[in-house]
Amino acid sequence: MVKPLTQDEVDNKVDPSVSTQWDETTPIDEQFKEMYKIVDGLKGGLLTTIRPGIGPTSRAMAVAKRVGPDFLFLANNHSEKFKDLKSDKTAQVTFQNSSNMDWVSVSGEAVTISNDDPRIKQIYSKGVNAWFGDLGDGVHTGMPDDPRMTLIEVKANYITYWKSTASLPGFIKEVGQASLTGKVADTGVNRRLTDKDIQKARDSGL
Repeated sequence: MVKPLTQDEVDNKVDPSVSTQWDETTPIDEQFKEMYKIVDGLKGGLLTTIRPGIGPTSRAMAVAKRVGPDFLFLANNHSEKFKDLKSDKTAQVTFQNSSNMDWVSVSGEAVTISNDDPRIKQIYSKGVNAWFGDLGDGVHTGMPDDPRMTLIEVKANYITYWKSTASLPGFIKEVGQASLTGKVADTGVNRRLTDKDIQKARDSGL
């Protein structure tokens, strides 16, 4: 339901669209499970790296595997993102579901950038070679042992996400009502998972 803007929110410089939907009551384990459901349903998102002299640079990437709160990607080490990561290990993975506006932002660090990691063969799937091509020399085949085939592992240190609690018609009605009445729309829950929460999830195998 729409909620009124309060004087305290204005005086304390609070963003009402965030404070209205902020969720600090749902158990952390449940927050992780609902976040996993969002990202696993989307399969791919944007991988952002920091490019020297430019700043954040993003590109669409398919997730090869999610391991708890961390993400594994397979990529061609001839691409510029590897130059970015050599200079700055900072990485961000973002997801958005256009049908209900759910989104997830994972901030972290690329802790593994390797073309001989044994996990490459474990997570490689048919179709990955379509993005590499086969030179016909028996080496650059687009297969797991191709020297271009490289694992990027992004280890999360901060996650924030928003999950819709309204159907699409309900979302439209809520936003319309808020716009007409001067109130604040409340269409979902906004959550954050800290470094401490994330490490606990890793340790527990969540």
